[in-house]
Amino acid sequence: MCTLGAWHLGAVTSACLAAFGYNILAFDPDKDRVANLNRGVPPLFEPGLDELLAENLAAGRLQYTSDLKAAVKGAAYLLLTFDTPVDEQDEVDLGEIYSTCERLAPDMAQGATLVVSSQVPVGTCEELAAAIRNANPQAAFGIAYVPENLRLGQAIQRFQHPDMLVIGADSPATAERVERLLSAVEAPKPRVSLRTAEMTKHAINAFLATSISFINEIANLCERAGADAVEVGEALRLDQRIGPRAALRPGLGFAGGTLARDLKALMRLAGRSNYEAPLLRGVLAVNDRQNAMVLEKLRQVHGSLEGLTVGVLGLTYKAGTSAVRRSVAMEIVAALLSEGAKVKAFDPKVVVEELPSDLPFESARDAYEATAGSDALLILTDWPEFRALDFDTIRQSMRRSVLLDANNILDPDQITKMGFLYCGMGR
Repeated sequence: MCTLGAWHLGAVTSACLAAFGYNILAFDPDKDRVANLNRGVPPLFEPGLDELLAENLAAGRLQYTSDLKAAVKGAAYLLLTFDTPVDEQDEVDLGEIYSTCERLAPDMAQGATLVVSSQVPVGTCEELAAAIRNANPQAAFGIAYVPENLRLGQAIQRFQHPDMLVIGADSPATAERVERLLSAVEAPKPRVSLRTAEMTKHAINAFLATSISFINEIANLCERAGADAVEVGEALRLDQRIGPRAALRPGLGFAGGTLARDLKALMRLAGRSNYEAPLLRGVLAVNDRQNAMVLEKLRQVHGSLEGLTVGVLGLTYKAGTSAVRRSVAMEIVAALLSEGAKVKAFDPKVVVEELPSDLPFESARDAYEATAGSDALLILTDWPEFRALDFDTIRQSMRRSVLLDANNILDPDQITKMGFLYCGMGR
C-alpha cells in the first residue's frame, strides 16, 4: 500500500500504518523530505514520531520515495495524505491533490481503493474520482473519505485511538475494504456517503471554532463584569450536556489554516446556495477581534508600541509541535513589528532556520534571554515548561514588569504578588 504526501499527516499516517504491520511505500514530491524521512528524520517535531519512524524503517516495513509511479504500482490501497495548503485568506489550494490523482491514474491497480484523508471541501472526492476516470477511462477503483483526526502534538495518539473513524464511501464494498484496512483501530466506524463524511469534517471543525469564539466572547464580558472566564469555562465543562473535553478555555483565538479553512468552505457553500450563514460569519469576526486584543491590551498599559521591547515566549502553532505555519503567535509578532516594537522571542521547539526571514525579530536562546530588558512579556503558546520558569528572576531582569498571559496558563494571584502587572484573557 502507499501513502501520497508526507508532511505532517502523511508522515504520521505512513508510520502508524507500518506499526500496524503493513508494508508502506510512501510518496512525496519533495526529494529532500524523502531523504530525511528515509533517515528517520521527520519533517517537523511530533512527539513519538521519530521513534516510530526509526522502528518501522529498521523493520523494513516503511520506505519513502519521490517516484510516484513506483509508489502506486501494484498498491491495493492508496491513501491521499497531503496536508492541504491554504492561502492567507484560508482558501484551500487543491492543485497538488488533483495533479497527483491525474498522474497516478494510468498506474493504479485494477480494483484498488483510494482513501482520501486530506482536508477537502464537500464534493471533492466525487471530482477526484472523475479526474482519475478522465485520465484513465479503464480505471476500476473504489474511493473513500476518512477525515483525519490528527492534532499537532497529539497526532500518533489520535491516529491510534481516535474518538471515531467516519468512513465515507462510494459503495458498501469500498466501505468494507476500508474498515478491514483500519481494523486495528478500536473506535466507532460509522459508514456514510462521501459527501456526508466531507461535511462531517467541516462540521466538527466549525463546531470547535464556534466553541472557541463563544468562550472568548464570554471572556470579554467577564472582564467587564469582574468575573473569571477560566472558572466559568471549568464550570461549563462539568455540565454533561457540554462535556469535560469541550473547547472552552479562554485565550487566543484559533489559528488560520485549519478551523478557519472549514468555516470558509462552509461559507462558500452557503454563498453558492444563496444562504446567509450569519453564525459562521460571527465566529470568524469574534476570532479576528480576539487575536487583535493582545496588542490592544499592551496599548492600554503602554500607549504607543513604538520603541517598546517585547519579550515573547512561544511561537509555534500550539504546544507539542514545531510548526509555525499560520500560527497566531507569529501573526502577533508581525503586528508588533509593524507598530514599531522590538521583539525578542523564544520557543523550545521552533526550528530557527524555518522562521520567516521577512520578520526582523531576535531569536533568543532561552526564556530568560528573551525577557531581559523588556517592557512587556507575552506568553503566546502554552508550553508546559513556561509554567515552571523562575518569574522572580524574569521580573528583576525586565525594564517594566508587565506580563500578558494570552492563554491563561499562570496563576494571576501568584504572579501579581511577585510584582508583575498581570494581564490575562477574561480575568
